Amino acid sequence: MREEFHDAATSQGTRRSALQSLLGATATSLSLLVPGAAVQASGGTGDPMLAESSDELREHLQRCLGGPWPDFGPLQERVERTEQLDGFRRHYLSYQVEPTERIGAWLLIPDGASANSPAPGICVWHQHAGQYDVGKDEPAGVRSPNFGEMHMTGVALAREGYVVLCPDAAGFGERNRSPNREVRTLQGRDLEHYLFGLQVVAGRCLAWKNISDMRRAVSLLAARPEVRAERLGCYGHSMGSTHTWMVGPWEPRLKALVGNCCMPTYAAMERTSLIHCFPNYVPGWRQYGDLPDIVSLIAPRALHLNFGELDAGSPIEEVRAAMPRLEQAWQVAGARANFSWFIEAGTGHVLSEEMWRLTKEHFRRHLG
Repeated sequence: MREEFHDAATSQGTRRSALQSLLGATATSLSLLVPGAAVQASGGTGDPMLAESSDELREHLQRCLGGPWPDFGPLQERVERTEQLDGFRRHYLSYQVEPTERIGAWLLIPDGASANSPAPGICVWHQHAGQYDVGKDEPAGVRSPNFGEMHMTGVALAREGYVVLCPDAAGFGERNRSPNREVRTLQGRDLEHYLFGLQVVAGRCLAWKNISDMRRAVSLLAARPEVRAERLGCYGHSMGSTHTWMVGPWEPRLKALVGNCCMPTYAAMERTSLIHCFPNYVPGWRQYGDLPDIVSLIAPRALHLNFGELDAGSPIEEVRAAMPRLEQAWQVAGARANFSWFIEAGTGHVLSEEMWRLTKEHFRRHLG
C-alpha cells in the first residue's frame, strides 16, 4: 500500500466525503469509534464532535479525568549540574511538580540560545516500551539501551535550535520507585498499577496526574530566559504521543504538537482485545466519545500525527476512520491548515526517517 500524507493542501478533494461522514453518510466508520454514532441525531446521541460543542466536551473530559488541577505553587527550579556537548549544553535540574514531590529533568540548550537570543522551546515526553528505568534519559541522549539513537529526539531537536525539556513521567526513570519505600519497594509494572490505583480511589486517573505534571513542565520551560515563551511545542513517541494529545486540550501555551505512533481507540481495543498503557484509560469517557474526540479538543492549534500502517498499538482501521473527523474539527475551528497526518506503508511502531522529517517540518512551520 502507498504512504498517506494529508494536510490542508492535500485534503481539498476529501473534504466533501469527510463532511458526509460527519453527517452520518458513512455511519459504519463512525460506529467503529463511538457507541451509538450510527444513530441519527433525531433519535440518538450522534457524533460527539457534532452533537456537543468543544467546550461541552472539554467539561465532560475534565470531570472524567478527575476535575481541575490545583495551583501547586512555585516550581522551585534548581540546576544541579551542567555539561557541554556537541552543539548544546545539557543541564540536569529538579523542580516541584507538587508541594511534596520533586522530580528531575534534562534541559538541553543550543549553543546559540541565550537570554539575549532566546529560541523556541519543546517539551519531549518519553516513550513507555517497558523501559521503566530509562524515562527521560533516552530523548536527552544520556542512554538508550534498546533503540539506539532512534528516540534521542531531544538531542536532535536541540541541534535544530530548540531549547528542549525532557522530564520523567510518573513511574519512570528516577520516579521508578514507590513513594513509601519504608513499607515496600515497588518498581516497574507493579508500581504503574499502584500509581493508577492511587489516582482511581482519589476520584481521578493516571492521565490526570500525567497532565498535571506536564503542565508544570511547560511552565518551567516557558519561564526559562533562553526560551521564547510564545513559541512552545511538544513531541512524544508511543506513550509520549498519548501524553501529547492528552495535555494538548489543557495547555494553550503549546502552539505546535506532534504525536508519533500512538492514537488507539477504545473501539479498536475492544475489537482486537488490545491492552494499552494506563494514560489511555479515562474513566467514564466512553459515554461521551472515544480517544480521537480528546484529540479534537486541541483544535485550532497545530497538530501533526504520524502512524505506522502495521503498528498493532494503533490499529490502522480505526485510525483511518478518525482522520476525516479530525480534519473536520480543525475545519470548523477555522484552522484546517494546522492539522496534518501521515501513515507510512509497511511500517510498524517506529520513528522512521520520513516521520522525523515531517516532525521537524511541522515545528519549523509553526514555531520557526
